[in-house]
Amino acid sequence: MDGQAGGRGADQEASGADASVEAVFREERGRLLAALVSRFGDLDLAEEITSDAIESALRHWPVDGVPSKPGAWLLTTARRKAVDRLRRDQALAARVAVLQVEADRAASTPPPDVGSELPDDRLQLFFTCAHPALPAEDRTALTLRCLAGLTTGEVARAFLVPTATMAQRIVRAKKKIRQARIPFRVPGADELPQRLPGVLQVLYSIFTEGYAASAGENLQRVDVADEAIRLTRILHRLMPDQREVSGLLALMLLTHARRDARTGPGGAQVLLEDQDRDRWDRVMIEEGSALVLVSLTGGRPGPYGVQAAIAALHDEAADVASTDWPQIVGLYDVLLALTPSPVVALNRAVAVAMRDGPEAGLALLDDLADEPRLRDHHPYAAARAELLARVGRREEAAEAYRRALELAGTEPEREHLRRRLADTED
Repeated sequence: MDGQAGGRGADQEASGADASVEAVFREERGRLLAALVSRFGDLDLAEEITSDAIESALRHWPVDGVPSKPGAWLLTTARRKAVDRLRRDQALAARVAVLQVEADRAASTPPPDVGSELPDDRLQLFFTCAHPALPAEDRTALTLRCLAGLTTGEVARAFLVPTATMAQRIVRAKKKIRQARIPFRVPGADELPQRLPGVLQVLYSIFTEGYAASAGENLQRVDVADEAIRLTRILHRLMPDQREVSGLLALMLLTHARRDARTGPGGAQVLLEDQDRDRWDRVMIEEGSALVLVSLTGGRPGPYGVQAAIAALHDEAADVASTDWPQIVGLYDVLLALTPSPVVALNRAVAVAMRDGPEAGLALLDDLADEPRLRDHHPYAAARAELLARVGRREEAAEAYRRALELAGTEPEREHLRRRLADTED
């Protein structure tokens, strides 16, 4: 018995050590990669050295324990491996030398003391990965690969494409960075207003894919949404004074707080009006609500702050009937003025239907019928079908449900639409 207990204790201790090492890697990998990119100006080299350093840590830390300053340990190890690599590869050494001369001209900051904590250059990497010169899909892929630390296969699975396709996107993005000499730096104050929205859009795109999967057997991909929130938290720590960063983090938290209630047995879709609100994450809602106040204070609100305010009104209501629909419609009016979009207009129409009745919302949806972006947008067809059913136009509702069924990407959404279609046809 004692031997068995001792064995279990050893197993638990090993498991705890592994979890501790994994937690450190999650936090430190992105910082190490960013520091090496800043030092050498070469993303491929930085990735290889980072992998080598982590491989060394995997050999030593489970035996010797996690160092008191893991970032400094990794950086010291990575620099040694970089020197070895550059000695072996003279062509690479020459290219890195040229890059370093250019970097030294641009900034006179001395390299950090290896005995200190790892410097946090991730902000530079955020803006490099989300540079406007890169196609939107490449920005998102590169952010997940470099900042989230996902493998190419994991990034491919996140966006439901073959690994080879995703590998090509990532290679293409890195090549573009090299050829266009995209700098690894934070934009100046004059550039920030144009560049920050691109970073936020990449993070929001990752979150949206996690919260509302575009295709597959599951309605949501919680791991992808969690990763988007983790990255946005990092950005918020690095840029605490940027109100739209606070707004985006608030929007993610207030939306993701409902994750457990959005699906029922077998992963079935549960609409907002049918969700058990006791299953909503109140800690997450409190944090998000506090960030909403930050995002809306101190000047003209931004799109993410306004969307977060709408999400907060949903989360604060006891049920759909007691939701402050007039205020939500007013916020959608503000959002439409900030970012005119047929999707925003669709969401406003649904809110108007809740405030003024289905006929009023249906009239607004009919006004959007010719919008190209909504033609193949399944939420538009589903919303129209629902309002048509509510006013008793059953044949038109059935037709709209069939159209939504054609367009829906996930099986839980299709199953919900099948049930609604069957109810309409009865």
